[in-house]
Parts: sequence; C-alpha cells; structure tokens
Amino acid sequence: MEAKPSIDPKHRDALEQFARARASRRQVLHGAAALAALGISGRARPAAARSAAPSLTPAAISAAQRALRRQTADSAQAAVDAANALDPKPAELNLVWEDGLQLQDPTLFSGPMWEELTGIRINPIGKPFPELFAAQVAEHLGQTGAYDVITYPPSWTADFVAQGLAEPLDAYIEQYMAPEDLEDYHPLYKELMNYAGQRYGLFDDGDMIILYYRRDLFDDPANQEAFEAEYGHALAAPKDWTEYDNIQAFFTEQGGGNSWGGASQRAPGQVYGWFSEEFRNRGGRFFDDETLDAALDSQAGIDTLTRMIESNKTMPPGIETWGFVEVLTAWMAGQIAMVGGTWPPYGRWSEGTTAEQLNWVPETTVAGKVGYSVMPMGHSLHNAGFHLGVSVDSQNKEAAYLFIQWMTSPSISLQRVMLPYALRDPYRISHYESEDYRSRWEYAGDYLDTLRAAADTALLDIVMPGSSEYHTAIDQMVTAAQAGGDIAETLASGNAAFNEITDRIGRESQKEAYENFKALPGAYYEE
Repeated sequence: MEAKPSIDPKHRDALEQFARARASRRQVLHGAAALAALGISGRARPAAARSAAPSLTPAAISAAQRALRRQTADSAQAAVDAANALDPKPAELNLVWEDGLQLQDPTLFSGPMWEELTGIRINPIGKPFPELFAAQVAEHLGQTGAYDVITYPPSWTADFVAQGLAEPLDAYIEQYMAPEDLEDYHPLYKELMNYAGQRYGLFDDGDMIILYYRRDLFDDPANQEAFEAEYGHALAAPKDWTEYDNIQAFFTEQGGGNSWGGASQRAPGQVYGWFSEEFRNRGGRFFDDETLDAALDSQAGIDTLTRMIESNKTMPPGIETWGFVEVLTAWMAGQIAMVGGTWPPYGRWSEGTTAEQLNWVPETTVAGKVGYSVMPMGHSLHNAGFHLGVSVDSQNKEAAYLFIQWMTSPSISLQRVMLPYALRDPYRISHYESEDYRSRWEYAGDYLDTLRAAADTALLDIVMPGSSEYHTAIDQMVTAAQAGGDIAETLASGNAAFNEITDRIGRESQKEAYENFKALPGAYYEE
C-alpha cells in the first residue's frame, strides 16, 4: 500500500471539500482572533446593548398552546400553528448554514417542507465553514439584519454572547415548546444549550467521537487465541490506550505492510481533539484554576503526547499527514482493523451509500462487519456540532425561532438525522430509541446505543472566548511533536500560546468564562 490510500480522481474534489469543512472546524482561527480581525475584542458588550425581552404575538402563543394541550402534544405542530397565526407573517426567512453537503437539508428537505406547512419561504445562505463565524459577526456589526437564523458550534457560544449577536431563547421556549420535548434532548446537549444561565441556541448535531472496529476480525477464534497468548488479555474493544495500542500492533504485524491495526487522523488541523480527549481522560486540566496559567505540561500532558507519538509507529507509514479522507478511504477498503475515533457518519457510510450526493464516498468493503465502542478510558469527545439560534438583528425573530423549534423537534429532527445525504447526527433520546433508525442495518441499534453511551460521559470542546485559538494551539503543539520536537519543549510552546491568547483577550474576563465552562457537564471528570 502507498503512504496514502489511493482515491478515485473523480471523487477527490468532493472528498477534499468535505475534509476541509470538517478540519476547518478544528483548525482555523475563530473566536477572539476573528473578532480582532474585525476590529473588536472578545470582551462582553455592556448590558444595555443586549437584546430586550421579546414581544411575542398573543395569537401565536394561543395557537401553540392549543396544539400543546392535545394528547399528542408536539413542538413541531405547535411551531407550525404559531407561525400560521403570526400577523404579519414574513414571506421569507434567511438562514445562514454551512455550505456543501450540510446545505442539502434546508435546501431539499426542511426548507421546502416548512414552506408547504406555513407559506414562509426558507432562503438558505451557504458559507464555507472558515467564513461562517466572520460572516455572522460582520453582519451583526453592520446591523444589516441579513440573517434571521444563525448557526454555530457550541464552542462559539461565548464569543457570540459576548458580542450580543445571539437572541436569548428562554422566553420563546417557555411559550412555544412542549416541556417533554426539551427533556427529550440528551442531558449533555440540553445542558450545552445553557450558557451563563441562559439558552441562546437549540442544539442540532450530536458530533460524538467513537471508536470503530472490525467485528469480524475481533470475533475470529484464531485471532482471539493468538492475541491473548501474546498480550495476556482478551481481544475486545479496548478499554484503555494500552489495550488499543496492543490491538493495533497485533493486526499491524499480521498485515505485513498491506494492512494495519488502526489509524487516527494525525494531519495538521485535524489532530487537536485526540490530545484534548486523552489528556482529560488522564486527569489533565487546560488551566490552573486560580491563575489561569496554562497547564498542558502536566504529567497527563506528557503521558498523552508521548503515547500518541509512540502509537503512530504501528499505524500506516506517513500517518502524520493522514486526515479524514485517508483514514476513511483505508477503512472502507478494509485495510485497517480500527479507526481510533471519528465522527458518526462512519457508522452509516460503512454500510453503503446510495444517495447521489454521496457518490464521492469510497465504496465499502466492511458492510455488516463493523463494531462500535466508546473511546478508550471511557470519555469520548463531543467534537464540534451545531446550535441553531436567532439573530438579535432579525426583523422576524418570532418566526425564526418557530422555524428552529420545528427543525429540532423530536418528529422532524428524527427525519433529518436519518436523511441519506445530510450530516446531522443523533442527539435526542427519541433518536437513540427510534425503531425506524435501529432497523436501518443489522447493527444500527449497537451504533445508536454507543453514541448514547458516549454522550452520557462525553468531554466537550473548550467553550469560552478564543476557544478555536486554544484548540489550534493544541493542534500546532501535537504537530510539532510529530515532526520530531522534544515532548517537554512542545508542551512548553503550547503553554506559551495558551497564555498569550488568555492575556490578549483579558485574563480576568477569561477566569469568569472558564468558571462557566467548568460548570458544564463534560468539561472535566473527577474520577
């Protein structure tokens, strides 16, 4: 096998576009850096600049309440009825959305359905992910009202709230949403919507990182016997990184240079999450609680970075340049026994794809052979995801809120997370328990159970101003170590980068933001 898997030239562009979008969520500088580029700081605006309490339409509230009092109370129907009671009713809502495959949902499915139900046209405005933060901030600064519905990863919440960009949603939720539908969110995602005691978005994408492995290889009696004889423990989904590295080494040795025991994304821009997750599983904390000095060079940091570099040796040659595309291609070709963590689309794509929009996904050779597991050491990373919110500058706030309530409601969101061409992933209890979803392939129930179990004990991306800058600093630190840098020196450089970001944004305001982050379930775990 070549240093990188071969990719059908016909589909390379689509694969690379998808990979860039995924990578950019973790690599490009958003947060305080993007704000600085626009000539503003990451500090909060004065309270007077924030959105006032909304003035809601009595007729719309009454229509929603009637729908919610029915025996089959559904927030989707409540939103539709309320939207139809608005007077005046807007002709159109502008929705800013990630471009590419993500845009297919509001363009082909949810947008046309909403228009049919309410008469309100949805105008999806696609933006490449690297432009999504700056585009929304710039429109807000110009008070253009260009967007009614905004979309952003939870890690941007602190920046969006600090700049007064996102409309608080609690008043809308209280009047329009069925309480049981709020409770249907997985607890992790329900709490992730809360920032400093207020909700600014409705969660819409369960981007849980889980481990994928070849069930057929793990269940093979000859492999089981040989592995246990060599390593002294059963061949099974790895409980920790020692077991993972043993399994990876075992299958790599068996492969003789044609197949390998595992692969993880190690390319620059795509590697920070693997450090962030393992570091905290080992008890690491990003900052000193009192001083907010960076603490990446703790023993947890040393152990994590050392193991990652050592583990690369039993992955495919050149793994340091492998990103989403290369790992996916090798996995679908049956050339690796494990994927050491990635996003939920792997679970669906491994069983084969039929949608025209996915004709660029490599043909699968592993259908019916895939097992799923929470990541080693028990805490998987929730990496990216999306909130849907309402712009404070919208002239149609009530209609915008009703649309996002409808999109994220149990009945509509279930259809959306099962769309064959879209990328939203399960995030509601009803998604995990759906008999329809669980019947989609032989092991779909195991897949959904694993996503739910991973969310039960998940770790979160950093949620505070400058979050993506901190993530990028970690990424650059790991990349330097992979290039041969001394472990202690690269960790020290990561600390220096963290401290520079903190001081530039403002250490005192960041202390408060860090306390808000630590209050979220999944910031850290005390074992």
